[in-house]
Amino acid sequence: MDHKTIGEALEEHKISRRDFLKFCTIMAGTLALPASYAPKIAEALEKAKKPTLVWLEYQDCAGCTESFLRSSRPSVAEIVLDIISVDYHETIMAPAGKQAEKSFEEAIAEGGHIVVVEGSIPTADGGVYCTIGGKSALELVRKAAKKALAVIAVGNCASFGGIPAASPNPTGAKGVMEVISGVPVVNIPGCPFNADNLTATIVHFLTFGSFPATDGLGRPLFAFGKRIHDHCERRAHFDAGQFVEAWGDEGHRKGWCLYKMGCKGPETYHNCPDLRWNEGVSWPVGSGHGCIGCSEPHFWDTMSPFYKRLPQVPGFGIEATADKIGLGLVGVTVAGIAAHAIGSAVRAKVAKPPKEGQEEA
Repeated sequence: MDHKTIGEALEEHKISRRDFLKFCTIMAGTLALPASYAPKIAEALEKAKKPTLVWLEYQDCAGCTESFLRSSRPSVAEIVLDIISVDYHETIMAPAGKQAEKSFEEAIAEGGHIVVVEGSIPTADGGVYCTIGGKSALELVRKAAKKALAVIAVGNCASFGGIPAASPNPTGAKGVMEVISGVPVVNIPGCPFNADNLTATIVHFLTFGSFPATDGLGRPLFAFGKRIHDHCERRAHFDAGQFVEAWGDEGHRKGWCLYKMGCKGPETYHNCPDLRWNEGVSWPVGSGHGCIGCSEPHFWDTMSPFYKRLPQVPGFGIEATADKIGLGLVGVTVAGIAAHAIGSAVRAKVAKPPKEGQEEA
């Protein structure tokens, strides 16, 4: 286990003070904290011991690992070398076979580590549908979590079962929270998850000594506290009743709302519109594809068909159509403008005193 402080690691790897403070500012923003918290985060990180991280991968497509390897704020190299010490991860570690098993045992021996789990846990038939070195995923995740500080489930599969748990779920796949107890579990869903949310969660722990506040599903509120619909760059088009009717039509080319095309943004909680992907450049809805609700439980079953089912928009009822919503909002807007105009005229009449020799109305 690496016992260096993060400050010592920064100095050893020639990370400039400027780059470090820039990272801390980004983390403050990701955690929905004022920029004034950046110095506090910097001070805490410099003194903090690098936490040992054990990354376990089970029923999944490795998409979350791919997302982790392509993280840019900071890069994966900076995460591994400076922020955390990834002592076990089958995909990026050098040891294999018995040496890999030894690395696993050494990483969890002292305790006080953080476990990151990618992929769902099969529980049917004794968990035989996912075994590593003759041990089931269920056995391994419970062993790794026994003396851990916390478990962080990344991606929808580890958080809620994901695609492996979709009906009929032959392997009995479950999310991490359903199979372990006695240790805090934080869910960072998504398909795949955004690695910046993982980094921010760990930075919060190192800065404040606790993990971020979570919602009823164990998701950090800084990342999953608001609906995609409420922060979407296409929201103004929804309010104006401007909807894409077919892929590639004029509305699609102009960036109109994708609600009619099955976008699940109105019933999905995630910070995708704010954090974005590819170094913060874009995200699915921004690139013209509707949200599929991948940060919600059982999304594969409840959100499909992805391009046909209109999601429920709170406040309008499940039977409301996009046309009615758009027309209703336009009507409310017109009525509001008329009321505003009448009110302005009345205020102007009241505010202006009558001219000399002129009677009041």
